Amino acid sequence: MPLLDLESQPLHFWPKVDGQFRQLLAKLPAAAYTCDAEGLITYFNERAVELWGREPKLNDPVDRFCGSFRLFTPNGVSIPHGECWMALALRNAKPYNDEEIIVERPDGSRRVALAYANPLFDDRGELIGAVNVLVDITERRSMLLARAHLAAIVESSDDAIVSMDLSGIVQSWNAAAKRLFGYSAEQAVGRHISFIIPPDRIDEEERILAQLRAGERLCHFDTVRLRSDGQPVHVSLTISPIYDAAGRVIGASKITRDITDRKQAEERIYGLMAQLEETNRCKDEFLAILAHELRNPLASLRNVLEILKRGNGNSAVMEQVCPTLERQLGQMTRLVDDLLDINRISRGKLELRKERVELAAVLKQSVEACRPLAEDAGHELYIALPSEPIYLYADAARLTQVFVNLLTNACKYMPRGGRIWLSAERQGNKAAIRVQDTGLGIPAEKLAKVFELFSQINHSTERTQGGLGIGLNLVKRLVEIHGGSVEAYSAGPGRGSEFVVRLPLLLGELETELFAASVPQPMAISQRILIVDDNKDAASSLALLLTTLGNETQIAYDGLQAIETAAAFQPDVMLLDIGLPKLSGYDVCRRIRAQPWGQSMVLVALTGWGLEEDRRESKNAGFDHHLVKPVDLNTLREVLAKPFALEA
Repeated sequence: MPLLDLESQPLHFWPKVDGQFRQLLAKLPAAAYTCDAEGLITYFNERAVELWGREPKLNDPVDRFCGSFRLFTPNGVSIPHGECWMALALRNAKPYNDEEIIVERPDGSRRVALAYANPLFDDRGELIGAVNVLVDITERRSMLLARAHLAAIVESSDDAIVSMDLSGIVQSWNAAAKRLFGYSAEQAVGRHISFIIPPDRIDEEERILAQLRAGERLCHFDTVRLRSDGQPVHVSLTISPIYDAAGRVIGASKITRDITDRKQAEERIYGLMAQLEETNRCKDEFLAILAHELRNPLASLRNVLEILKRGNGNSAVMEQVCPTLERQLGQMTRLVDDLLDINRISRGKLELRKERVELAAVLKQSVEACRPLAEDAGHELYIALPSEPIYLYADAARLTQVFVNLLTNACKYMPRGGRIWLSAERQGNKAAIRVQDTGLGIPAEKLAKVFELFSQINHSTERTQGGLGIGLNLVKRLVEIHGGSVEAYSAGPGRGSEFVVRLPLLLGELETELFAASVPQPMAISQRILIVDDNKDAASSLALLLTTLGNETQIAYDGLQAIETAAAFQPDVMLLDIGLPKLSGYDVCRRIRAQPWGQSMVLVALTGWGLEEDRRESKNAGFDHHLVKPVDLNTLREVLAKPFALEA
């Protein structure tokens, strides 16, 4: 309904009531003014002066139709005074009511008003002027705009925004709340907020409402709410009280943010932190065990050294201590080899040297390697191999490493006088090898983790028996890169263990081809050998060993001396360290290959560097073979016997 009902009938203006009419306009809570038929202003009230920000002149053509400084449409388009609502009412002799207009004051400030312009007629019906009432709606318009902006912000927010009264009944529900919880506004408004709260958190909402009634605000309160499908969602709540005009709390506004991604990230971080802590603990434990494992053989070697110093070359003493030397050196070599192999496999750098391999030969070699340990512990070893040969396409050294590890574990982790069974059989297109023992067994909760790196069963006796916790992990990785599998079984502590290795058989044409290539070659006889190593003890001991085998040897201790000695000695074989002073082993090899007398010489890299890239670099430099220290005597003899056929 219009503010003034001025359009129900034409207004007739009589001089006798002019004073009363003006008194009426003066008392209006809105701006009001009158014009004559020519548009000259004949009256205005105080509210009009406040609205215009100025006092116009009465009956003056300078201020026709309106006392405003400037006028604009709601869209900001300028309106000439001759086109304002008062001018139109006079020109067209009809009312223009509830029309919005913008009034600009002389100081540049603007007000928004609703115009009610109505023509005035005399008792003969002739137009004699018009009255215009201007209702200032600036504050109301600002409030409506603010509400509209707020509503737009709420509706476009990525966070769920919900309001409720102090009893917990939902009053508003934005689009983000629908996206987050799955309920539409129609489904949510009017319901108690508990429909999105897990049953075990209902008390939480009561505490929140109590805080709100006290006028408290809750910021970034992390909790859990429920979606329409019943799935929980992690959220962060910011809850603020809503006040009425009297300052009383009448409700609450909740801003709810989905923090599921953050929670998942936190859980991942906490998980990684736990893993790092566990890894750090395992590292500390591993280093302690490694130190223990290295000190044991070192202590034995030091004792043997003292015995030899005082033995005066006594052959009986030598015979007594040599087995100890072999065992302890073998133990240290296995420790280092296992560590290096784990590193190579982890980096994908381990390359197998596959060939036609008879399984029985591998198992027999593994047994012989472990027999001294079994005999020392008083264990009985039972072996059952198939009568027909089983052939594999495999790296024999790596498979031996697998079964030596399994047999060694069986020997070490078993009370004295135990029994070990090693058996093999053909199962379809695979070979199944079993290692069983009557040892300490494996607890059920540890069974699934025995193949993990640094895994320890933590028997009290295991610490005394040694072990780095990498052997079974190495077994698993070596078996898997051969295309096989390994499984562990145990009935529990004190009831023994069983490990089953399954490997693919060598079948078809490949078996025939490899068999032809595996015919053994005759051993070579005495050769001239030049040993080059800056470690004088290593060089002299190796020279002494090779001399006892019937070879003629010479020694050089740096790269330049190696070239000079090789030119004079012209050996058949040169065992050359890589890390040499004055000139590296790679450069020595290249220079010798450049000489006519060095092109047919057998050059063997004998080094502590054993990664695949090291082997490739030595091959590119011109070496025939690459051996890693400490070299096994049998491997070295095979290289010397057939220098161009073997690469260890």
